[in-house]
Amino acid sequence: MQFSAGSRSALRAVAGLVMAAVYLPLLLVILNSFNATTSGSFPITDFTTRWWTAAWNNEGAREAIATSVRVAAAATLISLVLGTLVAFALSRYSFFGKSTVNLLVVLPIALPGIVTGVALSNTFKTVLDPLGIGLGMFSIIVGHATFCIVMVFNNVQARLPRMNRNLEEAAMDMGATSWQTFWQVTFPGFRSALVAGGLLAFALSFDEIVVTTFTAPPGTETLPIWIFNNMARPNQAPVVNVIAAVLILVSMIPVYLSQRLTGDDRRGD
Repeated sequence: MQFSAGSRSALRAVAGLVMAAVYLPLLLVILNSFNATTSGSFPITDFTTRWWTAAWNNEGAREAIATSVRVAAAATLISLVLGTLVAFALSRYSFFGKSTVNLLVVLPIALPGIVTGVALSNTFKTVLDPLGIGLGMFSIIVGHATFCIVMVFNNVQARLPRMNRNLEEAAMDMGATSWQTFWQVTFPGFRSALVAGGLLAFALSFDEIVVTTFTAPPGTETLPIWIFNNMARPNQAPVVNVIAAVLILVSMIPVYLSQRLTGDDRRGD
């Protein structure tokens, strides 16, 4: 499709406005993390790094980060296993209800987080709590895993149809066992897609707040909840800006690595 010079200029202008609307607020957060005033006034007249020191020494923030890392790591591990198994089942086998299973696996990422959170909260409080399984780290991990599985599932399922299954058959014809074929032939073929899905799952879990609000017990704070609880406190606002700035910079890493890995897959094809 060919666009006129005016159309191309209009598209560039719209794209520039959209990018500015997305990234200028993020830049403002980073700048305010160096703002000497607690009010976050703009333009900034005095810069300081003392808020970064205060954030580093904030025990509540460190505990929240540690909790978020543990939850994200556990949810990602569950997602890697279950997401891969489901992707193989739906890609390699035909069975009754296959399309329904595919819909049910993907549905949690489409549902509003508040719906998932309320459903899980009611399940734990009314069904599992009498059995001794109440709200805690387990409930948070389960809540995060419900939508993190989709990240791994989508990446692996998209990769599997592009793999050459003749290589697997050739390996088994040459005497390789099923496990040897999987680890030496099949797994390397979708490994980058699996890692990319895991990185996205970790990032998605790390910044989740809605589902966590309903599945976390009182007193347990992940980093997003800690940020939300401290935003209204004037003395903590600069520290929140620092934590948010760090998250902005750190979040680029899994997204960048995921793009590189999926890009390598496409070039390999």
